[in-house]
This record gives sequence, C-alpha cells and structure tokens, in this order.
Amino acid sequence: MDIDQYVKQIAAIKANIERVIVGKSGVIDKILTALVAGGHVLLEDVPGTGKTMMAKTLAKSVDAEFSRIQFTPDLLPSDITGLNYYNQKEGEFIFRKGPVFCNILLADEINRATPRTQSSLLECMEEKQITVDGETRILEQPFFVIATQNPVETAGTFPLPEAQLDRFLMQISMGFPKKEEELQMVNRFIRDNPFTEVVPVVKKEDLLELQKKCKEIYIHPVLLDYIVRIVEETRIFKAAILGVSPRGTLAFLRAVQAYALIQGREYVVPEDIHELAVPVLAHRIVLQGGMLGGKSAAAVKQILSMVSVPTEEWKR
Repeated sequence: MDIDQYVKQIAAIKANIERVIVGKSGVIDKILTALVAGGHVLLEDVPGTGKTMMAKTLAKSVDAEFSRIQFTPDLLPSDITGLNYYNQKEGEFIFRKGPVFCNILLADEINRATPRTQSSLLECMEEKQITVDGETRILEQPFFVIATQNPVETAGTFPLPEAQLDRFLMQISMGFPKKEEELQMVNRFIRDNPFTEVVPVVKKEDLLELQKKCKEIYIHPVLLDYIVRIVEETRIFKAAILGVSPRGTLAFLRAVQAYALIQGREYVVPEDIHELAVPVLAHRIVLQGGMLGGKSAAAVKQILSMVSVPTEEWKR
C-alpha cells in the first residue's frame, strides 16, 4: 500500500476524534503515534479535562473490541485478568476472561487502584499475554492500553511504580482549552453530544498494517546515534537518580518512526525526535526529590539543549 493510503487512514481517525475533542491536535497526534507504534499511553491531568472522552472517542473510531476498567481502591487483580471458577454443572474449572482480553483497553483513573491491582497490567502491557494459575494466554493483536490518571497529589490516589510507568510509551497532559476553543466546545455540545455520532473509520486489520508500516520508516544511522546520545545523557544527568532504560530507548525509536508516518513521511527527521522527547522520556526519569513530572520535563529539555543536533540528508 502507498504511504498516502496509510496517511489517509490516520487522518480519518484524527478527524473523527476532532469532531468531539476541540483544540487538541498535538495531543491527538501523540496518542495516534503511540497507537501506530504499538505502545501504550498515559493521560495525566486534573479531572474534567477530557481524558476519558479522548480515550472513548479513539476506541470508537476503530472497529475493534473495546473494554473499560474503572479503577477503584477495592478492585482486585482478578477483576482485570479474569479467573478460574468451578462449574458444578460441567464438573470442572472454567476460565472467565477479564476485560483485559480486548484490542483497546481504557484503564480509567488507573492510579486510584492499589499497587497490587496496578501490577496486574505489567505482563499484558509488555508481553501481550496474561498468566492466571500458571496458564499463559496470548492476547489478540492489536492490544493498546490508554490509561487516565489524576495528579498524584489528588486525594485517594496511589502513585504508579517506575516499572508500570516504563511500560507506557508516552505520558501526555491534556491541559485546559483556550478561551476560543472552550467557546467552540460549548457551541458544539449545546444541543447534542457529538460523541454519539462517532462511527468506526478503520478496522483492526488496518491498524495492524499501520503498525507493520511503522517499522519500515527509515531512520538515518546518525539519528539513531542521536537518540542513544540523548538517552545516555539522562543516565548521567547530575540531578537524576535513575535514567531512561533500554526499553525506553526502543520506545523512543518506535515512537519517532510512527510520528514520521503520521506526518506523511517515510523517514525520520530531528524535529520528530525533539517533539517526542518529553512525552516519551520524562516519565522514565527519576530525579532527586522524587518523580516530579514538571521537573522531569524540564530536565529532558535541558538535555536536548546539551546534545548537539546532527545535520544530514535524512532521506534513504
């Protein structure tokens, strides 16, 4: 398939989301980047900024199986993964699948669950499989987790552990809309809810093809070196206790490939790397004083200013 066909499919999903979500083009691009890259997204912001609506509209735009889990302090790991129960009629144990057996999973307010319950997502997010009572079951592809969380300062929340955060390709903040955007939103919702009119525009098979095409996007060896140099700087940064992991390096690579595809290019440019550095790397860095998102983002920006930008002809 020609790259223009892939770009049209991505544009169709974005247009669908923008029928509901106003003024968040950059955020939508990054979420679609994670989707195409085969990664997962963590949306963090205060309540009411549209995180859940964003996730639901994206899921509704793809003709695939969708599940939603509302995380609460009393949620159990088996409520997510499923469990074996004894069927008296059949005289045997039967596995009842949990909501995680889907293509797109909305983990709503993920940090309201206890760490024990949060950890039940570790295996499925990284290995795309679930193990219950010693038996491993492979999840159907594609598998995409879009999680929302309120800032950890909010009452009744549990901070996500580093191992969980590292499994998210990106952490993104929605932010408040500008005055003009909020007025447009009010006018759009004054009589009806446009979310109810959203219909699927791509199939899950199309999404798998997009993910396959993403891996074919060319990235110049000099830019590969540039990515590794940025990651290395996070590990020796003076204020950092923990830098970006090798998993983070691979996530960074796949993300910039996907972002280039979304921009309609078959090759990566340095601007792609700069655009995604903060959402891909900041949540993977632990600074002295704790995992403070704002400070981590500032640290990544400082690192970018310290690492020289290569200049080449980036096409194959």
